[in-house]
Amino acid sequence: MSEKWVKKASGEVVEFDESKLRDSLFKSGASENLISQIIDTISSELNGTTSTRSIYKKAYRILRASSQKLAGKYKLKNAILELGPSGYPFEQFVAKLLEHQGYQVEVGVDIEGKCLSHEVDIFGHYNNHLIIGECKHHGNSGYKSDIKVPLYVHSRYNDIVNGLRSRGEEKDTECWIIINTRFTTDSEQYGSCYGLKLIAWDYPGKGSLRERVEVSGLYPITCLFSLTKKEKQLLMENNIVLCEQLTENPKLLDPIDQRKHHRILQECEEICSMNS
Repeated sequence: MSEKWVKKASGEVVEFDESKLRDSLFKSGASENLISQIIDTISSELNGTTSTRSIYKKAYRILRASSQKLAGKYKLKNAILELGPSGYPFEQFVAKLLEHQGYQVEVGVDIEGKCLSHEVDIFGHYNNHLIIGECKHHGNSGYKSDIKVPLYVHSRYNDIVNGLRSRGEEKDTECWIIINTRFTTDSEQYGSCYGLKLIAWDYPGKGSLRERVEVSGLYPITCLFSLTKKEKQLLMENNIVLCEQLTENPKLLDPIDQRKHHRILQECEEICSMNS
């Protein structure tokens, strides 16, 4: 039996699976030679039980030395984890993804239901179609949103829809729940049964959060190695969540040391080119 074990973010300890590391590196766009180099290096250093975070850091370090573009894409999952701790930057990020699809989106809107007033994280509309969305951001990649989340969100959604109907505002509406980690199986079953649109990091198979980012090319500023954690927070407090926002308007970097602007913009341009 292998003596190489990995402790996942959830706390579960499993046998090291080289294919999972290979798959994540392949999705970042790394070449076969670079993938083999990283796997050989990490595998040779594994001894006893190693955390997934430790493996990620080692792989990221090697990727970054090879290409900022590859490193930025490989970091995507952790970069979205950094869109906190308030969760508001995550809501803005999701809004940008929907705007890319043609929706007009408002974030943090108060809507009268039939019985109560509700604050809605995402209110998106396109022609006569409405999205009433709830965003749940978690700082731990091992966290799973259990059945209480869709039950709670669905009840609020029903009150909002009944309120719209009572006011004669009949529209084609959808209830979306967007999280950056994963749902439990019963959450997914409930969502499927009632027609809720559940979006998680890798769920559903088509249209997951990861796929939406990769298809749109809208990468968060938290992917950037050239920004410190404090600088990222400063930009997010000014409603700047996308690398694309910086490339389109470099003056948004004014709060950051001017000597760093060229390097930041160069990295942004590399990462933004990943959808080509």
